Amino acid sequence: MEADVRNEGARGSVDLRLTTSHPQRIAIIGGGPGGLYAAALLKRLDPTREITVWERNAPDETFGFGVVLSDETLGGIEHADPEVYEALQRDFTRWDDIDIVHRATRQTSGGHGFAALGRKRLLEILHDRCRTLGVDIRFRTEAPDPNHLSSTHDLLVAADGVHSATRQTYAQVFRPQVTEHRCRYIWLAADFPFDAFRFEIAETEHGVMQLHGYPYAADASTVIVEMREEVWQAAGFDEVAPQESIERCAKIFADALGGRPLRSNNSAWTTFRTVVNDRWSHGNVVLLGDAAHTAHFSIGSGTKLAVEDALALAACLEEQPDVPRALAAYEEERKPVVASTQRAARASLEWFENVRLYLDQPPRQFAFNLLTRSRRVTHDNLRLRDARFTEAVEREFGCPSGTPPMFTPFRLRGLTLRNRVVVSPMDMYSAVDGVPGDFHLVHLGARALGGAGLVMTEMVCVSEEGRITPGCTGLYTGRQAEAWKRITDFVHAQAPGTAIGVQLGHSGRKGSTKLMWEGMDEPLPDGNWPLTAASPLPYKPGSQTPRELTRAQLTDIREQFAASAWRAARAGFDLLELHCAHGYLLSGFLSPLTNRRTDAYGGSLEKRLRFPLEVFDAVRAVWPEEKPLTVRISATDWAEGGTTAEHAVETARAFAAHGADAIDVSTGQVVAEERPEYGRSYQTPFADRIRHEAGVPVIAVGAISSWDDVNSLILAGRTDLCALARPHLYDPHWTLHAAAEQGYDGPGVAWPAPYRAGSRRPQTGRTDAPKPRLTLSR
Repeated sequence: MEADVRNEGARGSVDLRLTTSHPQRIAIIGGGPGGLYAAALLKRLDPTREITVWERNAPDETFGFGVVLSDETLGGIEHADPEVYEALQRDFTRWDDIDIVHRATRQTSGGHGFAALGRKRLLEILHDRCRTLGVDIRFRTEAPDPNHLSSTHDLLVAADGVHSATRQTYAQVFRPQVTEHRCRYIWLAADFPFDAFRFEIAETEHGVMQLHGYPYAADASTVIVEMREEVWQAAGFDEVAPQESIERCAKIFADALGGRPLRSNNSAWTTFRTVVNDRWSHGNVVLLGDAAHTAHFSIGSGTKLAVEDALALAACLEEQPDVPRALAAYEEERKPVVASTQRAARASLEWFENVRLYLDQPPRQFAFNLLTRSRRVTHDNLRLRDARFTEAVEREFGCPSGTPPMFTPFRLRGLTLRNRVVVSPMDMYSAVDGVPGDFHLVHLGARALGGAGLVMTEMVCVSEEGRITPGCTGLYTGRQAEAWKRITDFVHAQAPGTAIGVQLGHSGRKGSTKLMWEGMDEPLPDGNWPLTAASPLPYKPGSQTPRELTRAQLTDIREQFAASAWRAARAGFDLLELHCAHGYLLSGFLSPLTNRRTDAYGGSLEKRLRFPLEVFDAVRAVWPEEKPLTVRISATDWAEGGTTAEHAVETARAFAAHGADAIDVSTGQVVAEERPEYGRSYQTPFADRIRHEAGVPVIAVGAISSWDDVNSLILAGRTDLCALARPHLYDPHWTLHAAAEQGYDGPGVAWPAPYRAGSRRPQTGRTDAPKPRLTLSR
């Protein structure tokens, strides 16, 4: 569970004036908090409405124990229904601290702000409110068929939970996707109040188990015990009776419970399911709460989301002239908010699934990692909540006083980077005959002056046939090497302390295409050159089909990489990166979707790695010993049957064993039919896993856009370096500005002498109005 998760776009207020607006007859399936609150709001908006709620269980039958609601959700309830808000306020238990207990060490972070109450009490309040307003609640009654209800009512609200029968009835329209995850968990309770939200990690002979606990009454706490499926089975929980399971859990977490027992409410071990629907409405039928979406309990309450759904649905029905437009507006409003919450929940869920990776972190870093696991709570945000705790984490990490984590140095072989920021490789498609020109000098020079620790070139091609487009740069001629030396000389002379790296690659089957702005990955209309790849598979329909490389051609290409690496060393580059990602030639060997060979270079991952490792060894042999060599990989293809995170870990291990100094962890762009799961820093979990499982330094890349994100990822130990692309296109001096905005002026960043006058943010016009000197009340 996380504190104070922002309610991005949820309805904070509903104008509850009496109205006779459509719809009048409303059916609601499901008497949980979302369905009941929707009923109360809609009845209060128009007392003449006929609203019926069908609930299969008795009034006092419910799962779980405590419910946590955020301040934003409570604000919406207060605005919409003060009576419900006041009733909730009288029963809430509030607290601020989070305790993280691991290896007999407790770390406490404050300033988080939680409010919880018993689920049964919440239902009682909503039952009373609905009865007062005249809602017809039919307990112990199965709802009629959804088709019947939708035909006899103006609106059907399906609040029938994660196993929604309504959703299943219209599955072809809603197109639900239900993902089952790797952990088993059980909801229990203890008859005493924790004094903080408590996370406790138990390392047992069977594996790692974790407790999530929080108070919900003056004499009670919710306790959730969770572990991976294989740990659950190894511990024998799949073979014992429910009561014995509960007693075992109490014994495992005896310290947290003070030796007290745990109790059940018909509790059973279950697996969390993430529910996503393409659509939330069909005709006059609309999904609400868990029927529409679920988010893991470690990020927040499903009740919170359901209540916010109810607020938004009621508001949209008031604002729109008819039901179809109201439901469309509700879906448009809530889906982005819920999608954001689900992304955060997925990150949190996966963190707990993989908690074993972090067990050896120092205690404070482990706690910081847990608190920032979803990427919603960040370094800067946590500093505002609890500056003392955050500063302690920084000291343990090794940050000098006043130094943000991003401005700490990092060493790769003989190269020490003065900060953790990397200008990510970005293809500019602006070369002539592979020669970088004035554009590249200005582009890379500006970003070197901008303060990053390492500036990377675009993918520099090792042969004319290995270009992506006619505008790609190369290192296959002496003239190209001389042009690159002009750029590295400028960086070293004008931005001392900034390193410049080169990324070497070969386009493979993705070559001979138009410039990006003329049609990305589209074949040239004329002047095409022949393509080669691991297997004769076109990138997408209409693309050129490459020839499968022969043994002799593999040798030639390996030598081209080595020759280009030798030229790169002569050109003065400080670091070299081998491009084995994004579906280009070496990536094409690594992915089972693009490598269909039956010889020694295809089949198992070990065989698919063979040629990329041969190229790596050839490059390492000519690249100066003191200079680092990194490898960029696609850690997943985002496609069924493709590279997985497990494959990525093994790939990273293989390159590290051959001498790779770091792995630059990207994803996708290997097959055209990919389905990436985009979101803020969405590729970082792959880097995190490689760092901890393969034991090799990593560079995280992908939708990292703020200095707060960089600080958070570095301090949590999820990555060693952060590579940013688009932010450096928007602002070449991104790193300098990050230092200025944080008030940092230490050795981790250097303003060029001609720019030092700009090291403070310019003044702007006044935006705050003078406060009234006198206020008169009427």
